[in-house]
Amino acid sequence: MKVEERLLSYVKIKTPCNENAETVPTTQCQFDLADVLVQELKELGARAELDDKCFVYGIIPATEGYEEKKKIGFIAHMDTVAEFCDGEINPVCTPDYNGEDFPLGTSGRVLSTKDFPHLKKCKGRTLITSDGNTILGVDDKAGIAEIMQMIEILRDKNIPHGQISVAFTPDEECGSGAAHFDFDKFDADVAYTLDGDGEGEIQYQNFNACEAKFVIQGKNVHPGSAKDIMINAVLIAADINHMLPRYETPRHTEAYEGFYHLLSIHGDEGHATAEYIVRDHDEHSFQARKNTLRHIEKSLNEIWGQGTVVLELKDEYQNMECIIRDHMYLIEHAEKACEAAGVQKDISPIRGGTDGCKLSFKGLPCPNLGTGGHGYHGPMEHVTVEGMEDAVNIIVELVKIFANE
Repeated sequence: MKVEERLLSYVKIKTPCNENAETVPTTQCQFDLADVLVQELKELGARAELDDKCFVYGIIPATEGYEEKKKIGFIAHMDTVAEFCDGEINPVCTPDYNGEDFPLGTSGRVLSTKDFPHLKKCKGRTLITSDGNTILGVDDKAGIAEIMQMIEILRDKNIPHGQISVAFTPDEECGSGAAHFDFDKFDADVAYTLDGDGEGEIQYQNFNACEAKFVIQGKNVHPGSAKDIMINAVLIAADINHMLPRYETPRHTEAYEGFYHLLSIHGDEGHATAEYIVRDHDEHSFQARKNTLRHIEKSLNEIWGQGTVVLELKDEYQNMECIIRDHMYLIEHAEKACEAAGVQKDISPIRGGTDGCKLSFKGLPCPNLGTGGHGYHGPMEHVTVEGMEDAVNIIVELVKIFANE
């Protein structure tokens, strides 16, 4: 089976997570894909199992004589975001793509080279998109397809290797999946997530992240007699956003630059909430951002009265660089694998987080590799067949490097 055939079969199985659910997994539909993957792993000669929390674990035993080699793992997640996931997912394959703006079916949406400049370099490739009405699910079903394809290549070409561990996880998009990861079942010394963007991407620096929620208690009276009495909670929520640096938002930042991202403002004159996520690669800058939010809370309470504004901060994850820097051979091996596969390496920061971040802090060093995908979390998701093939070749070469250490 070809890697694109695997992807096309996986994306048709809808697996949106539900960040508001308290179950594990957050949606039962993730088992639909998990069942398929367990069967495929077994057909490829792996020992595979599916646990009650919807984690798929697979072990490919070491080639005879390679049992003492370092055990390497590969991880990808099965869930997708819930947005743009209501209708049937209809992937569209376009051979010999012309490298120009690409209309997504009859949806009215256009995959533009202005928004995605790399498309110009994809001229002549086979482009895979949705029809514009839903997500495609490249994040992270491309990673799953590539890991599966790697296993098939190792088997069919009799490539010697140490033990290879595989895990396909639920609820990564909710940020909760890694909490239930079974390290004993996975049984690896080190691992890589395949959950990045372009092929050749190597990532070990991610954001420090937290959620911030301002709860505002107003005072609502009839507007005709509100002079010096009314405290409009929604207006205070708007003031909070105006007190933050205007251009430190996702739209205006890149690379290692952090941001404040307003998710929502809800409420009325009497009560309102403003929810943010806060991100920064540098720990000191991250703490400074949180202190800015605390200062806003303090200042507004001095103006409107103590208890008018309450700030709730919840840490989400940390920058895994502090873990990976003690295992930099993982990055060096990935660079060599790119060279051996003839793919340009791209060492870049993650402007987000991955399961690998949380797993690294739990004792499993786990940098992230690109899958060839772009435009995640919306109907602009896309990937090329050739990009996926490059990603497969990189991890095959990575297995060889570990086998010959």
